[in-house]
Amino acid sequence: MVQFGLEHMVDVLKAVGEPTRLRLLALLSAGDLTVSDLTDILGQSQPRISRHLKLLGEAGLIDRYQEGAWAYFRLKEEGGGVHLVRQLLGNASNDDPILKRDTGRLVAVKQARAELAQAYFARHAGEWDEMRRLQISETEVENCLVELVGRKPVQSLLDLGTGTGRMLLLLKDIYRRAVGVDASRDMLAVARANLDAEGLTRAVVRLGDILNLPLENEDFDLVIVHQVLHFLEHPEVALVEAARVLRPGGRLVVVDFAPHDLEYLRAEHAHLRLGFSHKAMADWMKGAGLEVDRVVDLPFSGAEQRSLTVTVWLAHDPRMLIAGDRENNLARSA
Repeated sequence: MVQFGLEHMVDVLKAVGEPTRLRLLALLSAGDLTVSDLTDILGQSQPRISRHLKLLGEAGLIDRYQEGAWAYFRLKEEGGGVHLVRQLLGNASNDDPILKRDTGRLVAVKQARAELAQAYFARHAGEWDEMRRLQISETEVENCLVELVGRKPVQSLLDLGTGTGRMLLLLKDIYRRAVGVDASRDMLAVARANLDAEGLTRAVVRLGDILNLPLENEDFDLVIVHQVLHFLEHPEVALVEAARVLRPGGRLVVVDFAPHDLEYLRAEHAHLRLGFSHKAMADWMKGAGLEVDRVVDLPFSGAEQRSLTVTVWLAHDPRMLIAGDRENNLARSA
């Protein structure tokens, strides 16, 4: 049970003790929303909504994420004040007419978001279909990834180049919280729509540069880099960043292509790298302070004469293992 002092409790109750702010917290507990979204749902002015959000932010109850010209807000995942807020919201009546109306409008906002995302996805479907014809099925790749990762729960997962958010959905049963990072606002819109459709609030998506992540050191137990590195001029820098945010003992999974000679992918699909050898990847991971555990090649024996082999690399940060060995040695010597 989360416990905190009386003064803190009073501060939290002061912050939430107003109808509009409680409505905002109920909405933000369901995922990312902008001021514009909240204005449409609550039917209040933007300055009024912004003022309430500022107060909730100062109370440490919500997070704010900038995404280009837009700012997204959501209820924080952790903290004593948030625990109290969730208890209060859990006691709210499902039949309350104001909350029911807000929920209905929230559904409409998310539906509009999903339609925009689907339109973007449809515009690029042809490109993605062509890539699928060149490689083994996504299901087989995902099965391999899940087998390597295993089913042991992790506290935090990071998906770099999250795209449609597929990895966040695929691994939803093993993490307590997850973050997906992508440099494309359009792809983040697709990912948000997919998370909304699944009702998955333990995962968030954020705008960011894979080469300069807006994340703290040593904050994730598992990092996924799925079909991203071949778009980068310096993929080794991305691996160093991935290693930086890994906790001691954390694991990194990279999914990408083995070396190939399909030069047209450079011009037509913006591939800067034509695959990666086992040695190159192992050298980069070693340089980032990681150790490779397993490498699995997944060739494609389809109808295409020229096809791609997908490779999956699993590595780990060895620092926890070293600490564990030291503790075992001390125990044995005692």
